[in-house]
Amino acid sequence: MSKEIRVRFAPSPTGPLHIGGVRTALYNYLFAKQSGGKFLLRIEDTDQTRFVAGAQDYIIQSLKWCGIIPDEGVGVGGDFGPYVQSERKSIYRQYAMQLLDSGNAYYAFDTPEQLEAKREEYQLKKLTFQYDSKSRNSLQNSITLSANEVNEWLSSGKPYVIRFKMPENEEIVINDMIRGVVKVNTSTLDDKVLFKSDGMPTYHLANIVDDHLMLISHVIRGEEWLPSLPLHVMLYKAFGWEATMPQFAHLPLLLKPDGNGKLSKRDGDRLGFPVFPLRWPLDPELEEIASGYRESGYYPEAFINMLALLGWNPGTEQELFSMDELIDSFSLERVGKSGAKFNPEKAKWFNHRYLIAKTNSEILHDALPFLHDYQNMYDNQTLERICGLIKDRLHFAKDIRQQTFFFFEAPTSYSEKAVAKRWKDDSATQLNKLIELLKSLNTFDSVSTENAVKQWIEDNQYSLGVIYNLIRLSLIGDSIGPHIFDITEIIGKEETIARISRMIDALSNANNNNDD
Repeated sequence: MSKEIRVRFAPSPTGPLHIGGVRTALYNYLFAKQSGGKFLLRIEDTDQTRFVAGAQDYIIQSLKWCGIIPDEGVGVGGDFGPYVQSERKSIYRQYAMQLLDSGNAYYAFDTPEQLEAKREEYQLKKLTFQYDSKSRNSLQNSITLSANEVNEWLSSGKPYVIRFKMPENEEIVINDMIRGVVKVNTSTLDDKVLFKSDGMPTYHLANIVDDHLMLISHVIRGEEWLPSLPLHVMLYKAFGWEATMPQFAHLPLLLKPDGNGKLSKRDGDRLGFPVFPLRWPLDPELEEIASGYRESGYYPEAFINMLALLGWNPGTEQELFSMDELIDSFSLERVGKSGAKFNPEKAKWFNHRYLIAKTNSEILHDALPFLHDYQNMYDNQTLERICGLIKDRLHFAKDIRQQTFFFFEAPTSYSEKAVAKRWKDDSATQLNKLIELLKSLNTFDSVSTENAVKQWIEDNQYSLGVIYNLIRLSLIGDSIGPHIFDITEIIGKEETIARISRMIDALSNANNNNDD
């Protein structure tokens, strides 16, 4: 029987969660759920110098908003805790000692000044220094020092680190689930620090120990960790855990919209779109706030749908997926190797598609905060109808005011382009006759009014296109918008006539002034 699928998302609390990190969490989540496995959330805070207060809560809230709910881990609990690495320090020391005892690691006592001097020495020879199998024998460590000297150093309280002893000239062969076969010779690798002088493990040691102890079956992470893969494989071998080593998959980068380089945390504000799921920091009263998808008006379903397709191809023309559909359809085999360009306009398109799929009542619920000073003008049934009339023009609920202002306020100006195209010498005469028709109507619903106006246009041999566009211009101030007779029914006969009269006066006076 195959072992249970167990995957983890292990971010560092060093600031807001980038959408590339959210995508990594999503792919892990989809992979686990498809197989009935477990998705874990682990916080990797071994680098205390980069710790940012509030970042852990931000990560948890972001995943919750996205609908990526851990089965186990921080905020959830489980049988393999604690799930925050700073709470597991004693565990890592134990395994660092194990590597020392087996000869797979060693103490290094070199000071920063000594290492800098060594780099300068190499630079003079036009070489690049790295602490490895070739240089370790000329440096200050437990390989070159006597046992007494090592014990004396350790008992003195002076700082030291523990380094992995990378074997020399050994071929490492790894089968990455996305990249295929990866081959690296150990002679090209350095002796990475596993345990730091501050008593904390580095990412490399903590990551391997935690994944082993938490029974992680698959490590699905970003491409930036691919260079670390050979070291991690060698650590599994050194511990004797090769038989239970997880399978690896390294995801492609998210690229800037122009494709030139990785999408960074700074690109969002610079290019005018969010790169974080939620606003950062969470406290809106703090300065230097970075925008988030939630606060920008995106629905979490649209955000997740958009992210899923940045790197993964379903193999069909389908673009809209619910979370359940993503779980059913997702496979690592269809994740590409090359980077995926982020398209901010496509992100808006996804939100538009999810918005128009909502009921008018749901749209009104989301839009009401943006209509707070207007909502008393109509009952909810009418407001819902207005939402239905203009939702095809919305990308976000916050766009409601811009797209519906004419239901609440008469236009105060008229599009110069539309006026130049539509207003003719006889327009005022025709519209004044139309006003007389409208005054005579006993019913003013959309269908009845349109039928009456159409018949009047036919009887007078006017141009339907000309009259309709003049009516729209008077109601909206422009040449675009929803069906004009739906507008007239909602604003009513009196307001419709008033707006047509106001435009006649405004444009006639303008023409008279031009003639003068």
